[in-house]
Formats: sequence, C-alpha cells, structure tokens
Amino acid sequence: NLLAPTARSCHQIVVPYPILDNDELAKLRYIDEDAPELGFSPVTVRCLYDVRRGGDGLREAIDAVRAEVSTAIANGANIVILSDRYATADLAPIPALLVTAAVHHHLVREKTRTRVGLVVETGEAVEPHHFCLLIGFGAGAVNPYLAFDTIRDLVREGVVQGVNERKAVKQYIKATGKGILKVMSKMGISTVASYCGAQIFEAVGLRRDVVDEYFTGTASRIEGVGLDVIAEEVAARHALAFPDRPEELAHRELPVGGEYQWRREGEYHLFNPDTVFKLQHSTRTARYDIFKQYTRLVDDQSTRLATLRGLFEFRTDRSPIPIDEVESVASIVRRFSTGAMSYGSISQEAHETLAIAMNRLGARSNTGEGGEDSRRFIAI
Repeated sequence: NLLAPTARSCHQIVVPYPILDNDELAKLRYIDEDAPELGFSPVTVRCLYDVRRGGDGLREAIDAVRAEVSTAIANGANIVILSDRYATADLAPIPALLVTAAVHHHLVREKTRTRVGLVVETGEAVEPHHFCLLIGFGAGAVNPYLAFDTIRDLVREGVVQGVNERKAVKQYIKATGKGILKVMSKMGISTVASYCGAQIFEAVGLRRDVVDEYFTGTASRIEGVGLDVIAEEVAARHALAFPDRPEELAHRELPVGGEYQWRREGEYHLFNPDTVFKLQHSTRTARYDIFKQYTRLVDDQSTRLATLRGLFEFRTDRSPIPIDEVESVASIVRRFSTGAMSYGSISQEAHETLAIAMNRLGARSNTGEGGEDSRRFIAI
C-alpha cells in the first residue's frame, strides 16, 4: 500500500531474468516454509481441463482457475503460480497465454491485481516471443520446464556437447533474456516491470468475444476463432502425446512442426522447395514462362490461407483499364530507386544485382531496345 508503507514493504524477491529455472521455482514455491518471516505466501493453481469436453470444458476450467486465484488472494496469498504440469490422457493443459491473460484481467476487474505476483510454470513456452507474450499479458516470471527437460536430454544424448546440463540451462536462460531485451528495445521499453502487463500486441485470428473476455483491451482488426476451435487445436496436440493406439506411433518421433523451416509434414510455407526451384530456375535461365509458374504458385494463396491477403478478393464489378492507357515499363523503371531498399531486408548481393539489372534496363530503354526483355527484367 503506497499510502501506508511499512517495514514489510521492503521485502522483495529479486531474480536476474524473468525466466526461472526449476531450482529457482522450487525456492519460490516453498519460500513461506524456508523464510516465513518475509511474509510471502505462494499458492500453485493447476491449469488443466477435461480435453474430452471441448470448448465448454475449456471455458469452465478457465472460470474455475480464476475463482481459485481469487479465493487464494482472499486467504492471503501474494504469489500465484499458474502450472500446467501433470497432464494426463484426460486432462490437457489450458493454453498458457490464454489462462495467464484471463487471470490477469480477471484480477484487474476485481481490483486485486496489485496484491499478487503471477508466475507461469508451463511446457508451452520455448522461444523469446513466447516469453514476451506471457510477460506482456501479466506474468512476472516464467518457468519453461519442458524446455529445460529437453535441454538436459540433449546433453545426455550427446546432441549438445561441450557443456554440462546446468551450464546448458543457464546459457538458454541468458540467450532467452537477451531475446526478450531485444523485443523490449524495439518498443522503447527499458525494464521488464514496464513491459509486464503492457500487452503491446495485436490479436490476429481470435473472435471478438474471446479478445474482450480474456485479452481485454488488445487491438484486433479481424475476427477469427473462438474457444471451441482453440480446444480442438489443443485436443489435436494432446492426441499426439496420448494416442488411442500408441503402438502405431511407437516407431516415430514427435513432429518438429516446421513453423520456421519447411518440413515435409509440417506447416505450409509459401516458399517451399517447389516455389524456390521455380524461382531459381527462371532467374538462371531467364525464362519468363517459368517465372509465371512461380508467381502463380505464390499468388494462389486463397486455397491454402497462408496469408491474410489470401483471404481477400478483388471486386470484379469495375471495367478494366485499356492496356494502351497503362504506363510503359520503360517509363516506370526510370523512377525506381533500388538504393532506397532496406539493406536489412535484402543482402548486399541482391542490392548489387538489382543495380546492375536496372542500369542495363535503363540503357536499353533509352535506346528503344528491350521489349519483352524489359518486362522480363522487371518481373524477375
């Protein structure tokens, strides 16, 4: 209470990074037993739900978690650990970001948020952006226990060499901390305390009622899915860990996902081996017909819903402009400025190649040459 400070107000728990290892989380979880004089009272709330009940079960489980947190605060708890450990074949973890934001805004509405610190113990968080989201929506610290278990297993299997398990975990925490600092610096934020609960993100693909209830105040310019679809996605991932017939998957490892790097059975990518081959083949052989095959593959996005742009269609109720009224390639290219392209987005080699291409095209257009070759240069 800022209006009535006491000696107890000076008691603080300080951690070097917002990422807690398992030992640090254990100290925090039992701090009332180790140092009761400090006045900290932690409580662990399980964030699991009956995966068989779909969206209704997920919604009721979130409400139960919020009610349990409110009761714990009323009973004197000032540290709440939201944990998704101990999932079973019937109980799946509530998505960590969803439950963190739901509890955070619930406590804000109840005017009890400043009385408690939120710590998230989750197996979902792996990379810096995951931690940034959790912190941005109210988490004071995060324990990614599954990431730590994976790192230790990689060291034991010899995949990661030159470090022991403890050092590997510390290096992961340090690297993740630097990643969080980089994201914060892009927004001009200096401290994690200022970043916590700031929710400087935009929701993409969530239904308005979900955003208003669980991510209150978050910008969202398009509609999307509700809790029912979110529950279906959780159930699909949960089924990989607890299959009905495990003997069918005994010979296979868990899928890596392929969210960033293309994988044969992973996420669909606009730039995949097929499109990359078409692009390289067209540029190396200067074949415009192959390039059109490439653009057709990339532009036909609506069937795969790979981008937001792919969800839109052009209006067809307008008459097209006659081709003789369209400005020629030769006149358009004179206004191009390849030097203005961001050096951070394309490489030095790409800059040099563009400059050479534009110089050649400009020289040919000035002499009246070019024709189809000019259009080919512009396209490629």
